[in-house]
Amino acid sequence: MAKRWNLMILVLYLSLMVVLSTHCPNGQVQLPGKGKNCIDVDECAEDIKRCGKNATCHNTFGSFYCQCDVGFISTSQSLNFSAADNEVCKDINECLQDKDICGPNAKCHNAIPHYSCSCLNGFYSTNGSKSFRGSKDITCQDIDECQNGNVCGQNATCDNTPGSYQCVCNSGFRLKSGGFNFSGSQEQCEDICSIDKTICGNGTCHRGADGHFCACHTGSTNYGHKGNRCTALNCDAFKVLNHLQEKQDLMVQLEKGCLNLTGSKDPKELGGKDILERLLSLIDELLSGGAFNDNRKVSTFLNLVENVLKLAAAFIEPPGTTRSSTHTELELLVKKGADLPKGAVTLSSKQAKLDLQLETAAGDSSYYPGFTTVYLLGYANLEDFTKGFFGRMKPEANHRFELNSNVVTVSVSNRNTSHLEVPVKLTLYHLKQTNEFDHTCVFWDASEEGGSWSTQGCQVVESKAEYTVCSCNHLSSFAVLMALYDVEHTFELQLITWLGLSLSLICLFICILTFSLIQSLKSPRTTIHLHLCINLFIAFIIFLAGISRTENRVGCAVVAGLLHFFFLAAFCWMCLEGIQLFRMVVLVFNTNFRTLYMLAGGYGVPAVIVAISALVNAKGYGTERYCWLDLGFIWSFFGPVCVIITVNIFFFLITVWKLAEKFTSLNPDLDNLHKIKVFTITAVAQLTLLGTMWIFGCFQFNEGTIVTSYLFTLCGSFQGVMLFVMHCLLSKQVRDEYGRILSRSSAPWSKSYSNISNSHTSKAHGSKSTQDTGESRI
Repeated sequence: MAKRWNLMILVLYLSLMVVLSTHCPNGQVQLPGKGKNCIDVDECAEDIKRCGKNATCHNTFGSFYCQCDVGFISTSQSLNFSAADNEVCKDINECLQDKDICGPNAKCHNAIPHYSCSCLNGFYSTNGSKSFRGSKDITCQDIDECQNGNVCGQNATCDNTPGSYQCVCNSGFRLKSGGFNFSGSQEQCEDICSIDKTICGNGTCHRGADGHFCACHTGSTNYGHKGNRCTALNCDAFKVLNHLQEKQDLMVQLEKGCLNLTGSKDPKELGGKDILERLLSLIDELLSGGAFNDNRKVSTFLNLVENVLKLAAAFIEPPGTTRSSTHTELELLVKKGADLPKGAVTLSSKQAKLDLQLETAAGDSSYYPGFTTVYLLGYANLEDFTKGFFGRMKPEANHRFELNSNVVTVSVSNRNTSHLEVPVKLTLYHLKQTNEFDHTCVFWDASEEGGSWSTQGCQVVESKAEYTVCSCNHLSSFAVLMALYDVEHTFELQLITWLGLSLSLICLFICILTFSLIQSLKSPRTTIHLHLCINLFIAFIIFLAGISRTENRVGCAVVAGLLHFFFLAAFCWMCLEGIQLFRMVVLVFNTNFRTLYMLAGGYGVPAVIVAISALVNAKGYGTERYCWLDLGFIWSFFGPVCVIITVNIFFFLITVWKLAEKFTSLNPDLDNLHKIKVFTITAVAQLTLLGTMWIFGCFQFNEGTIVTSYLFTLCGSFQGVMLFVMHCLLSKQVRDEYGRILSRSSAPWSKSYSNISNSHTSKAHGSKSTQDTGESRI
């Protein structure tokens, strides 16, 4: 009965607790006697794996959350999660996340839940354990295998390396396989001389404290490198040469010294510097004595120089040497070592500059092993002995070839230079600084007709007044050739020019006084004559004073611009004369050109042409020799001149045709027609004179002959004289005025000046009136 009562009490209590707990949130309960306060339920204390494997439950007031254990991460990579999220904790691979977690020289091993580190082969950990975690205090240090006894055996030295070691054969020893280093005990180092009986070539192999060395036999050398093979000396360059017999004693001495050279430090007779000194001395003696009277001797000489330099350079210590003498300038570059040199190199002298790749100079280095050499040798006056040999190169008509640089020889230790994959660049400085003539890169071809200049394989990269840059795919002796337009009789032409221009200036001055001071002659036509003479007068003065003053580039350009303007202005005034005659005869105008219009046409047109030309190409004014237009710019003058001449010829043809019709009419005004005929004839003659001069000038600037040179000089210099004859001496009206002036000047001094003046004035007005009336009737 008591048990049943206790059970009922328990059920009632529990029912009461359930009723009371419904008043608290989830995760909390309310106990009797606690009032209405709720207490937390610890879900993590229950015997249930709420968070799953590799995770830990963390209780909170009224709830709980889960966290993955150390070394694990949830599938969503969240730090906290709930049991309802179905998250799973998986292992973190620390080795992948941080590749340097173990530090240098160590390897990472992933584990669950952590990781471990172990040192690589050849290293040990500083704490002595094979496995450790990454830490600043624990590192992997190299194991020095060379401290563990004689690991390399005899005749070799142990060389410790990070994590390992290698054995290096001592000097004078190597492996049978040909190598000089190894690891382990698979091979042993042996004496080089016993392994390879031919290692010294034409010499005997010996082993010394510094390794093996080769004692070369007589006539052989290893060019100063004791460890290199001995090869036969190339002393053929010193053999007695048939074409240089006058120097055979020196050649024999040099050949003897060459054959006695060995690979030792103290050659018996001649060393590299001795050979160079004697070679330069020989060159000076040959060039100063004029030994080269034919091209075959030149070819022999250049071949000798190349061979001697190649031989001597092998005995010069790096980086080389620079030497000069009376007739030579030598730049020699030397590179020594087993590894072939690479990269660009430049050699410079007063005569030339050489740019090439060291790979080109070295080649396979089989002929001269162990060294690479480049040399640039310039000759002071060798061009004087080679200027007449141009082989198949033929100059154009009335041109001649002239060498405009010193001859230079370029060679390298590489023997295969007949066709280079990478061309060399050679800058040759001009003897005459000019870009007025075409320059060509040439080399001396000994195989062509015994020796001559040739352009094969060479081309011009750039040409300035001071230098020309050549690109060649082979090596030899080089020079720069320029084609000169050959003008003979220079003194005679200059004499004619100065005499003719002096007379022309005097005659033009008389014409200017005549047409400007004598009132009876003034008319539109004489106004045109006046300005034509003024322009030619100024142009001739500028020509005489400044045509050759090229030392100042700006001043020379100004002179060229003024000549351009005044010569164009002269042609424009001639064009106005043709138009004026056309108006008189064909259009029968009763009015003449206004002076303002004539000034605009005579000076405005040439001013516009010169201004445009200067803006387009200011450098076209002035050349290296004369203050005139550059040949590439000359048509800025000839173009307008040709247009003016064409227009004038058109107007003159129509004028002559209309004039012929008037002569055949029934009632011609013979007096005025005769006057117009005279005007037309003189105008045509004037145009022919000036036009002919510049036609000859055009040929002169291109390809002239001595005939065109004389015609151009005569027509140009005596132009003022011809204008004076045509417009003054052949004009009856002008002659009459000259007669009156002369008669007045010779009249008695007692004659009243006022009477003379009045008489002259009345006559002048009458003559001018008659002239104007006659022209008006036309």
